[in-house]
Amino acid sequence: MTPPPRPSAGSAPPAGSGRCPPVAVLALALLYPLALVVQQSFTPDEGGTSLTPYADVFASESFRSALGTTVWLALGSTAGCLVLGFTLALVIAFVPFPGGRAVAKFIDVFLSFPSFLITLALLFIYGTVGMANGVWTGVTGASEGPFHFLTTPWGVLLAEITYFTPFVMRPLLAAFSQLDTAQLEVASSLGAGPARIVRKVILPEALPALAAGGSLVLVMCLNEFGIVLFTGAKGVTTLPMLVYSKAILESDYPAACVVAVVNIALSVGLYTLYRTVSRRAGA
Repeated sequence: MTPPPRPSAGSAPPAGSGRCPPVAVLALALLYPLALVVQQSFTPDEGGTSLTPYADVFASESFRSALGTTVWLALGSTAGCLVLGFTLALVIAFVPFPGGRAVAKFIDVFLSFPSFLITLALLFIYGTVGMANGVWTGVTGASEGPFHFLTTPWGVLLAEITYFTPFVMRPLLAAFSQLDTAQLEVASSLGAGPARIVRKVILPEALPALAAGGSLVLVMCLNEFGIVLFTGAKGVTTLPMLVYSKAILESDYPAACVVAVVNIALSVGLYTLYRTVSRRAGA
């Protein structure tokens, strides 16, 4: 009997053979727990399979309030990050100043910081017993300082903008580094002012990076938990905070899973929308 031919040393393995282990690991580590969450969302405490958890959660005022708070905080933070990130990236990339390269490197380090660390830093500065209130009481002799906004939605908004702005700046700085400076020189020689150069030359080149950074920040703000928790903002309940309160404080796991499924659907929907728009725009 003639033995089967051996594959040559340079022959490629069958298509898809190297994909099975990564897909299996992904399914085991992510998809299976996610499937359990979805299954639990259809399982009320009395057993069986029912849409009752969804009906109860959607009918509750706490869920509607948390959904509205999550959406407006995410949109407000994203808008603030886009404006502030674009401005700071312009200064770092096109305005020469001492230490500019060190600032650009610090942004890369800042991206590795946990969100609660930035929130704690803001608490040390603007908290009830923070530095700003301490200086105010020391100078005026008042019993307490005027800075109490960190425990309001505006404090959460400030903390999220402070933390997520570098996530917009990083792709912008990468886009600015590839911008042909000859275009800026030509526009300047033709009499265009700085504002017109930014609007007509720099901004069109930065739009894909702005879209990428803004979409990333929007999705991350929708799922942010640590900032809201560490600010201690009373009355500010987002969807992640509602999942925490339903699961840990109330032990209502079906309701917690329903809120989690809604949060996942929002994130996946936004990602799909971004991919569709960017594909049609040719980005």
